Amino acid sequence: MTPIAPHISDFLRERLPQQRGASEHTCDSYAYAFQLLFQFASQRLQTTPSSLYLEQLDAPLIMDFLHHLETERHNSPRTRNARLVAIKSFMRFIEYRVPALLEHSRRILAIPAKRTDTRLIHYLSLEEMQALLNAPALQHRDGIRDRAMLHLCFCAGLRVSELVGLPLQALQWQPSPNVRIQGKGRRERVLPL
Repeated sequence: MTPIAPHISDFLRERLPQQRGASEHTCDSYAYAFQLLFQFASQRLQTTPSSLYLEQLDAPLIMDFLHHLETERHNSPRTRNARLVAIKSFMRFIEYRVPALLEHSRRILAIPAKRTDTRLIHYLSLEEMQALLNAPALQHRDGIRDRAMLHLCFCAGLRVSELVGLPLQALQWQPSPNVRIQGKGRRERVLPL
């Protein structure tokens, strides 16, 4: 039997942040997925999470866990799939560290993601956008700054996290004014001003 504790520690502390360059949010999300999985497995197997072995986390247990997420925790299929992605990523890591469990890992990697509907993104009407742009008090310096930030968000379609993470060096005035945005997933785009 292979204890899971040293492998999950290496995965969350080294593999994700250092080797894969995953963001802090991704690391936190994966850690939470494993916290939920270990709680479920420890209740099902009547053992403590620190006593779990890799062999105990088999495909049927993972399928039961995913079903538990949807039925008892009332998670959406999207959230279920996010937890499955974390588990599969860990199993790919385990393939190289514990080759004896290759077939075990393959069974878990074969678990399919659930199909999800693409949600329609709701947008603000022109009147709602104008009301937000008019909200800052333009008599004050902070109000002018806030309006400029809101205007940039609307015009460039920025996420709030992209806006607040913009460094001053992202603005370029020559040869034509533009802003360099680093978005979700470290995707970069340049937008004209």
